[in-house]
This record gives sequence, C-alpha cells and structure tokens, in this order.
Amino acid sequence: MSIAPWSYSRIKAFEQCPKQFYHMKIAKDYKEQYTEAMRYGTEVHSIAEDFISDDTPIPEKFAFLKGPLEALKRRQGKKFTEMRMGLTADLEPCGFQDKDVWWRGIADLVIVDGTKAWVVDYKTGRNAEYADKGQLELMAMATFKYFPEVTKVYAGLMFVIAKKFIKAKYTFEDVPSLWDKWLASFDRMQIAYDNDTWNARPSGLCKRHCAVIECVYNGSN
Repeated sequence: MSIAPWSYSRIKAFEQCPKQFYHMKIAKDYKEQYTEAMRYGTEVHSIAEDFISDDTPIPEKFAFLKGPLEALKRRQGKKFTEMRMGLTADLEPCGFQDKDVWWRGIADLVIVDGTKAWVVDYKTGRNAEYADKGQLELMAMATFKYFPEVTKVYAGLMFVIAKKFIKAKYTFEDVPSLWDKWLASFDRMQIAYDNDTWNARPSGLCKRHCAVIECVYNGSN
C-alpha cells in the first residue's frame, strides 16, 4: 500500500518527527490542537481570497493587508484563489479528491499570463528569517503541470505581519531536479510506512508542544 496522497505539510510533519506524524496522521489517536495562531491564519487567508476574487472590502482590523493585496490584484493575468491541485503517481493533473490522487496542494493565489505564472502563499508568522521555500517548489511544479503553456513561475511567500516577501523563480528546466528532491523525501516516508517504523525525533518542541503524551520525550512523562 502507498502512504499517498501526500503534501508539503505531510512531508514536513514526517521530517520533524516520524513518531508524532504516525500518531497524528496515520493512527489518528491524537489530535492537533487548533490554536489562536491557526484561527488567525485562516481568517487572513479568507479575507485575501474574498478580496482578490470578489472585491469584498477588507475589514478595518486587517487594513494592513490592503496594500499588498491591491498590488497582487493589479497584476495582469487570470487569477485563481485557493486553487486546489492534485497529481497522479504519473505526475498528471487530477482532481483534489480523485481516487487516484497521489499528491495534493492548495495554492493561495495563482496568476497566469501567457507563458508566465505567479504563485503566492500568504504567511502570518512574525519572522521570515528562516522561511522554507519548499512549498513554493511544489506549487510551481504543479503549476507547470496544470498550465502546460507556462515556462516560468515567479513565486513568493508573503509574510503579511513581518512585511517581507520571500521570492523564488522556477523554469520548466528546473522541474526534473526538483522532482528528484521531493520524490526522495516521499520515498523515506513510504519506507517508514512499509516497515511500520516511526522513530521519535526529539527536539525543543517535545516537552510543551507535542500532544503525543505516550512518547518518552513528552513533558507529561
């Protein structure tokens, strides 16, 4: 059996701690707590989607979003908000919920203009110093599949609180090496699944931020 469908978030969760990943995503005997930070992030994403798609006014509380979102809205091209993308194991586009979906991803904003595309992911973290561009890589790779006419993707992590825009650029020629990288990550996760081996990876997050209380590294023990 395959551990698919997978996503950027599932890969990162596995890499952070295979044992926690197993309990949260496979066995599902523990649940991640829905935090205030998560709620705030969801609200920001919803406001951005409604403004870009339907010109819904931005609430005064979130006035700081107006400038960056207006700049994105002015960019020429066809816009897709909260775009749900799926790929089969043969790396062909499919529906997000299709039975043969192998990879899934949701792009906050995709703008397509001829052979160029822009992919933007909104972030509400307060620090952009250690931003991970891996999510942009996967979104760009999927964009090339969904829009075969596109040969160049300009991508960015928009940190709306930190007021930083982390940029990346990908060409169609980059795709094979990017897939090699992510397929290697997927293979490590698949091997753990095949062998039912989920080793704990202790870190500074264990004692106060992990719900898996049966783990020997958890602060509840």
